[in-house]
Amino acid sequence: MIIAEQKPLDFVIETLDEHKNVLVVGCRSCVAVCLAGGEKEAGILKESLHLHSDLTGKGWNIEEITLERACEKEWVREMASAMEGKDAVVSLACGVGAQVIHEMYPSVLMVPGVNTVSMGAPDEQGIYMEKCAGCGDCVLHLTGGICPVARCSKSLMNGPCGGSQKGKCEIDPDTPCGWDLIYRSLKEQGRLDLMDVLIPPKNWRLSRSGGPRKTVRKEAVQTPEEKRIGGASQ
Repeated sequence: MIIAEQKPLDFVIETLDEHKNVLVVGCRSCVAVCLAGGEKEAGILKESLHLHSDLTGKGWNIEEITLERACEKEWVREMASAMEGKDAVVSLACGVGAQVIHEMYPSVLMVPGVNTVSMGAPDEQGIYMEKCAGCGDCVLHLTGGICPVARCSKSLMNGPCGGSQKGKCEIDPDTPCGWDLIYRSLKEQGRLDLMDVLIPPKNWRLSRSGGPRKTVRKEAVQTPEEKRIGGASQ
């Protein structure tokens, strides 16, 4: 899931500046699971902004809504009535959700209420670890199910480096060495021979190096002829 952390309240207050009519938008998806932007957090932020407005005489009109998924337009459309008269949105959705909201309501100031940190999973209660870097060229079948791009601090495709000591990363001694984890996983699977297999350089154009990525599922995309027939039948 996408991991996010709340921005400081001072940042939100300062960014809102003189905007008076504010909608706080939460999301019931990833940010709710990591306790950064769900319905509860949206409610707390709304009350905090109300309190600040009352104490400083800003006269803010603040409302709140929580969407099922802020990254999908069908859910974002449901906030249309709540957006009437608003001049600012504080989004507690991830960066993806915040941008979808902005695309659908482009004339309104978008204030990010969270920092989108990583794609990860809970290691234990309240602690989330990055597991995937979204590189677009997965090699988990060669690395014991552990991502070398996200789990190795240097993103080495053929490791380990010479700096790891006793299974810990030289960059951060509290972080397990990604390639030590890969070695142990392959050993448990009886596939240590893969440590001798040279993983070729990655095609980083499939990652962020090629610009914004676009994924097209051909079976879900209508042809121009299908669009014409569909439009004529309505």
